[in-house]
Order: sequence, then C-alpha cells, then structure tokens
Amino acid sequence: CYHCKLNMREGDPAVYAERAGYDKLWHPGCFVCCTCSELLVDMIYFWKNGNLYCGRHYCDSERPRCAGCDELIFSNEYTLAEGQNWHLKHFCCFDCDCVLAGITYITVNDKPVCKSCYMKSHAVV
Repeated sequence: CYHCKLNMREGDPAVYAERAGYDKLWHPGCFVCCTCSELLVDMIYFWKNGNLYCGRHYCDSERPRCAGCDELIFSNEYTLAEGQNWHLKHFCCFDCDCVLAGITYITVNDKPVCKSCYMKSHAVV
C-alpha cells in the first residue's frame, strides 16, 4: 500500500488511482486526503507532488482562501492581514463595515476596526 507501506494481500480489495501511476495501490481505508484524512474511495481525488488531496485541500494548494467568505481568491488583488488572506471587499471594519484594505486600522478584541470607529467607540479620551 502506497500509504501505510504494508503488503497488499491477494484477494483483498485495492484502490488504483490512474493519475498516480500504474505502480501504486492503496487499501480502501488508506486512500485518504493527505491534509484532512477524508476517505476518497467514492470521491473525486486529486494527485499532486506524490500526494492525494480532496477537492477542498487541492484547491487550497493552488489558490488562497478568503478568511471572510471562505471562498477561493481568484483575483490577483487581495490583502494579507492578521495572518490571513482576504478579498479586498471582505477585510472590513467590524463596527461600520468600511473596507480596510490599504488603510490604517486598529485591532480591538481580535477584530479589525477603522481609525474613525476606534476614536468614536474605543479610544480613551
């Protein structure tokens, strides 16, 4: 078995993945996503760099995912903030929803807030 490295016994069911090549076989329970261990026997699978992936994790290896909407980001313009990727329109002030990409913001209780809302609601005067 390509995954667990144990011998395949004669008569046992085996999974063959055409995209992986003719020399690789898996026990049905070993045919899993390398990231989340989701069973892929009855699913669409992806093969990349010697690893099996479920659809979600293969896509994550190709494109960033927006922390705001959980969708893949196909645009070349997006922002990286708070250690995560965001569509430009989804990185917004937690109080007023104005877009924060490219402007100064303050983090309050792990939530991004624009300078105006911070001064209005959170700053000690």
